Amino acid sequence: MAITGSGISDALGAYLERHPDEAEQLSEPLRLLTQGQGFASRRSFPMHVTVGALLVRDDAEILLIEHLAYGRTLQPGGHLGPTDITLVEAAVRELTEETGMDPRQVSVVSPTPTYAEYGKVPARPQKDEPEHYHLDIGYAFTTVRGDIGRIQESEVTGAGWYPLEAAERLVGHRIKRAITASA
Repeated sequence: MAITGSGISDALGAYLERHPDEAEQLSEPLRLLTQGQGFASRRSFPMHVTVGALLVRDDAEILLIEHLAYGRTLQPGGHLGPTDITLVEAAVRELTEETGMDPRQVSVVSPTPTYAEYGKVPARPQKDEPEHYHLDIGYAFTTVRGDIGRIQESEVTGAGWYPLEAAERLVGHRIKRAITASA
């Protein structure tokens, strides 16, 4: 069974139980989730859900990608697929697709999201997408042996391990949460 609106709402609710100070900034996606359905589809506008994967190696490095469409360094992640069953599984799928990591080398830290961010995405006429919003729900993972494999060249121009400080400068506060969650 595909990811449902109630599954998304449950994940966001669990996240807000840990981070109640973020309820105001997530009030709009919460409102939208109570009023509609289909947020697992990238064709859902004005908002749909994406997932992110914060993979920590040796408690000191984070795996980041060079995102082709956005032209910047980010954590692996992306849109939900029709065969995804859970948000965590979708995050692992995106991680392994984009970086070539072996999913057997990846362990989820917690079923509760590490971060949730709501942000505007510019229109992309080539994909027939109007300006819209992503509710990005991210999870922390660990690995002992983090071998990067063949990257997904249609979406990623590179992948590499970054020290905590460099990753925080590039990606932001969610990096520290991944390190804290995996410790």
